[in-house]
Amino acid sequence: MTKKLSIIVPCYFEEESVPLFYDAVQRVAPELKDVELEYWFINDGSTDGTLAEMRKLQEKDPQHVHYASFSRNFGKEAALYCGLQQATGDYVVVMDVDLQDPPEMLPIMLKYLEDPNEDYDCVGTRRLTREGEPPVRSFFARMFYKLINRISDTEIVDGARDYRMMTRQMVDAILSMSEYNRFSKGIFSWVGFNTKYLEYKNRERAAGTTSWNFWKLFQYSIDGIVNFSQAPLDIATFIGALTAFVSLIGILWIITAKIFFGNPTAGWPSMVCIMLFIGGIQLSCLGIVGKYIGKIYAEVKHRPIYILKEKK
Repeated sequence: MTKKLSIIVPCYFEEESVPLFYDAVQRVAPELKDVELEYWFINDGSTDGTLAEMRKLQEKDPQHVHYASFSRNFGKEAALYCGLQQATGDYVVVMDVDLQDPPEMLPIMLKYLEDPNEDYDCVGTRRLTREGEPPVRSFFARMFYKLINRISDTEIVDGARDYRMMTRQMVDAILSMSEYNRFSKGIFSWVGFNTKYLEYKNRERAAGTTSWNFWKLFQYSIDGIVNFSQAPLDIATFIGALTAFVSLIGILWIITAKIFFGNPTAGWPSMVCIMLFIGGIQLSCLGIVGKYIGKIYAEVKHRPIYILKEKK
């Protein structure tokens, strides 16, 4: 019996990559025996010719190619969620349009999911190396995975990509998590299910330039930590308690020195330094608490994760 494989492709300023991606996957399609492909290209508010390229592909192959276009840029997480909602396949795979996710791995992933001797619900991918990335970005990426796996109950595999193939059961579980603040790498792990990871070497983009810079990746990592760990709040509490304890010891020392040794209290420079130190700690802790409150504020407003302008 023929089964359907839905391919979700988030796109943001990927005018050159869209046709290249379609052609690359089509070359692999004959190896996916008894499988019908369903493409879902998600235009995340691109203002170049990305949407026009999607329309061309849809007119060329209306049976298999579909697209959804946002009213503005809502981010990759929103595009992933939209694609999962639109997909109707028995299996669903998430891929980057820049061909850094090798299409030739699709038959291998499908084989593992359909193998009756295995019990996998998801086949993910992880990069063995980060060749081609700036050294600073690679260093902070490694530190992020070490940190989040130390402070979070949800394990996130180092080097794991969004590129993964999932069963319908797992996709439905992910869709049940309709939270506004989304971090898909964490959600994929949190829902559970048996996952096998395939390793491959990093690839360069086929065309175009990435929209991810260091600052965006840093913000994304902070979102991941806040969404899947309460450790920053625990750290803020610990620092506050430790600072209060040290301050109490200092006060007792000053009083003791004055009563028994007649030593006068040190001048204002030391007091100013202490006040600035404690004030800085307080502001840092307030910032951590504020980050969590901001997430709560975004959730309780119940705004849609994305707004569609066009779909076909």
